[in-house]
Amino acid sequence: MKNILVLCTGNSCRSQIAEGYLRYFAGDRANIYSAGIETHGVNPKAIAVMADDGIDISNHTSNNVNEYLGIDFDLVLTVCDNAQENCPYFPTQAKKLHYNFPDPAKATGTPEEVMTEFKRVRGMIKDYCQELVNAEL
Repeated sequence: MKNILVLCTGNSCRSQIAEGYLRYFAGDRANIYSAGIETHGVNPKAIAVMADDGIDISNHTSNNVNEYLGIDFDLVLTVCDNAQENCPYFPTQAKKLHYNFPDPAKATGTPEEVMTEFKRVRGMIKDYCQELVNAEL
């Protein structure tokens, strides 16, 4: 079974959404973890937008990447440029992949416009995670 780590800045939105979809698409073929180079808590809008797509991430926690330094990862996925640039060195042979998704937490406008941005980014992450699972597992 493969160990996959998803990294983002605060482990609040993009990495949480990716963790949810990777768990869904990978099933029992991988252990999925997410973390941040900081911890900001799980964004309630990320929880809501995932629930809208039938995936419950309400019990996810926001974790610091240092909590996982002892795990031998097969794949480390960064989902924002800040995490890619500041990701600690992992003493493994982990394959590293990167995709800079827009940060929906920075969306402005009406509540509807903000949720539209969360849904747009969720769709991008969902497609990416499905393709990743198909290619790597």
